[in-house]
Amino acid sequence: MSFSIQGKTAIVTGAANGIGLAIARHFVDRGANVMFADIDEDRLEAEVGDDARAEGAVRLFSGDLREKLTIANLLSATVDAFDRIDILVNASRRMVTSDPLSVEEDAVEEMWQQNVLTALRVSQMTARRMIQSAEKSGADGIIGSIVNLSCIAATRTQPGLLGFSMSVAAVDQMTRSLAVALAPKGIRVNAVSFGSVMSASLQGQLKENPDWREVIEAGTPLGRIAAADEVAETVQYLASDASSFMTGQIVTLDGGRGLIDRVIAPGH
Repeated sequence: MSFSIQGKTAIVTGAANGIGLAIARHFVDRGANVMFADIDEDRLEAEVGDDARAEGAVRLFSGDLREKLTIANLLSATVDAFDRIDILVNASRRMVTSDPLSVEEDAVEEMWQQNVLTALRVSQMTARRMIQSAEKSGADGIIGSIVNLSCIAATRTQPGLLGFSMSVAAVDQMTRSLAVALAPKGIRVNAVSFGSVMSASLQGQLKENPDWREVIEAGTPLGRIAAADEVAETVQYLASDASSFMTGQIVTLDGGRGLIDRVIAPGH
């Protein structure tokens, strides 16, 4: 089986910055057609506007994916541009801290809407579009792959991450449930659960709190922070034919941190 995603069409949400942007760019570099989707139109334009205007393998879509009409428009724009959808990467996610004893500041509703419901609705509607396309073309076998982004906070508890931890735990179970539901239709659903990744947000936090780097590295058996491209490589594996018999799995990419009990900096 091949790790290649060349010629496939992918939608990557949360693609204006951070890990979503790294995944989308990685997919383009590997020969995929990619729809970069994000609510931040200005950031999308700044990051990849020139590539999109080149009329090549890149297109941009800005909108609030919490709205079903926006999701429908995203799917239509992708099919209009590339004729099909093979891969969905749900990389639109947020992490905020919680006050676990405050009804007003526990962040549960915010994290549930952003990290769970948005990914679920995009996945449901994309899967339906994949199935409709396959029925029209007569395709069978594996017709699509959905990859969710999760976090080791789903299983490693920190009170200050109550809302976020609940949301990523739900993403894990959503992944498993959709995998079983969609397997008969030829759509695989998996997730990548990662620890500390050198994203733009973490870089900014390390500038403000330089001591955190040592704490994070000491709490990670492999002794370093992952590069965003390492997450992108893992997502590519799950999206490619190399993982054609894998579905419903939460692939952990944490440098071994989940194997030990040390508590590190909040959110990392």
